[in-house]
Amino acid sequence: MQPVQVSRPIFPDGYLLNPTSWLDWDEVEQRLSQARNYWLCTVRLDNRPHAVPKWGVWLQGRFYFDGSPQTRHARNLAHNPQVTLHLESGEQVVIVEGTGKAVEKPEPELAQQIAAAYTQKYQQDGYAPQPDQWDEGGLFEVIPQVALAWTKFTDDPTRFIFQKND
Repeated sequence: MQPVQVSRPIFPDGYLLNPTSWLDWDEVEQRLSQARNYWLCTVRLDNRPHAVPKWGVWLQGRFYFDGSPQTRHARNLAHNPQVTLHLESGEQVVIVEGTGKAVEKPEPELAQQIAAAYTQKYQQDGYAPQPDQWDEGGLFEVIPQVALAWTKFTDDPTRFIFQKND
């Protein structure tokens, strides 16, 4: 999935005086793909935020993660699909805003790709899922709507806006 618009993030007056460069989406997407840990923020039933660190994979322009449908974040997504996903760094920033949902039963080819990406990233930690393990649920996806990224806040903050497909 490629952004349909690239612009500066909207900040209050005085935050950005003379930004000098733009980030390239391919570089940002590479950081999303290579990240090991992600922070997933969902919204509770009473509208309080909930943040949790997750393992996951960025694949085909979407973020996939797995876990029990009984987790707080899975139950939050069933109630309110709005999510924010971000990487760990406060300096090499990537923030993705979008919607999250359970994937009922992934297509076999997609399940194979997700399992292979998980295995490549987390096998040394003892996690190598099988493609059929999500046949009964437990797989989730985040579909980006907006991404914010920068490597130096005053020089290259960039906003990527995606077309809504779902």
